[in-house]
This record gives sequence, C-alpha cells and structure tokens, in this order.
Amino acid sequence: MTAVQPRHVQAAGFEVYFNRFVHFLTRKGISLLGTRILAVRGRASGEWRTNPVNVLTYDGTRYLVAPRGHTQWVRNIRVAGGGELRLGRRTEAITVTEVPDEEKPALLRQYFKRWGWEVARFFEEDIKKADGERLQAIAATVPVFRID
Repeated sequence: MTAVQPRHVQAAGFEVYFNRFVHFLTRKGISLLGTRILAVRGRASGEWRTNPVNVLTYDGTRYLVAPRGHTQWVRNIRVAGGGELRLGRRTEAITVTEVPDEEKPALLRQYFKRWGWEVARFFEEDIKKADGERLQAIAATVPVFRID
C-alpha cells in the first residue's frame, strides 16, 4: 500500500506574471471572481507572506482551496491556524480548519466549475468532467480549508 504523495505544482512562465497582475489588482481593491490576498505568517520566519487566492462560497460557508497542492501558504496556514484576507484597504482576520478528504469532492466540483479555466493546467485530466470516484482521488492531493 502506498501513501498519496503530496502534490505541489510550482508557478512557471506566464503564471508568475498573471499572479503578480492579480495580486496588484487585488491590492488596489479590484477583485477578479472573488480573489483576495491571503496573508499568513511564515512558519519559520514569522514574517507575513502573501498570495492571491480564490475564496469559494458553498452553502453559505467560505473555503480556501489550494489547487496547486501543498504549497508554502498551505504549510504556513496549517501551522498558523489562520491569517488575513485582504482586498484593497480592507483586511479580515480569519481562522481556518482543514477539511477532511471525504468532504472535499462537492467543494472541488464547485471550485472547478467556477475556476476550472484557471486551474485546469495543474491537473493531468479534465477536472470539469471528473466523476465522483476521480474527484475523491483528487481530493487527497488538494488541501481545502474552511474559513471559520
């Protein structure tokens, strides 16, 4: 029996510039389809680290999904237990709880429906057409956090 390897897709090429552009717009108060700047204290340095994220609202609850897998912000927020969501001058302090794998498929289906065009390249198959069994397999590689 083999354990699921943590997946981490590094930003490269155009994505780096796209992320910087989204980061700039969000810092200026312009949200693209719900983007926010997630600020989390570094787990080793204690310094604030920022990253643009898409905030998913599902059944009245908000979630942070990490389509690139176990990235630095994921590792930091696990240790910190929360951070800040920023849009322009507005800052919202948040705490988060990691969602268990069995609860993720419905959330991932909604996330992929809304932002699939943006995150599809991080996966090997067409995520919008993934069935329940495939979504369950993907769920083990995609960290999801409920914003409390």
